[in-house]
Amino acid sequence: MRNRTTLGAVLAGALTGACLVVGAPAQATPPGPGVTGTIIRQTAVGGTDYVLREITIPAGQATGWHWHRGDLYGWVKQGTLSHFDATCASDAVYPRGSLLREPHGRGNVHIGRNLGKVPVILEVLYVMPAGSPLSDDAPNPGCDFQ
Repeated sequence: MRNRTTLGAVLAGALTGACLVVGAPAQATPPGPGVTGTIIRQTAVGGTDYVLREITIPAGQATGWHWHRGDLYGWVKQGTLSHFDATCASDAVYPRGSLLREPHGRGNVHIGRNLGKVPVILEVLYVMPAGSPLSDDAPNPGCDFQ
């Protein structure tokens, strides 16, 4: 049997505190039908919240336009994530096994899209100022896709 270590397993082991599992739509404007996020574990250290979450984006759907108040680190567990910035340009394509980072700030509005035929599953670590939402909605910056 192959030894599989996922980013989520490593991060879950590193985080302390009670395990919280919540099914909720990924925060965005608006997320596509069936886009979900499940919090696997969360903890606070000082003024920083660490939240480990699994996000599923069905084929043909998107997260909606949004930005983060803290940095986000992710691993593509399944599928291929197509990532677009506020200029409507593709700024990255992340196939299965890829690591990604999304920087914080209002100047980093983006959308994640699943242009493939299988669901995209992401394991994501949010490193946020204490009490911050996981994402902030943003209007479509004028792109001809959602």
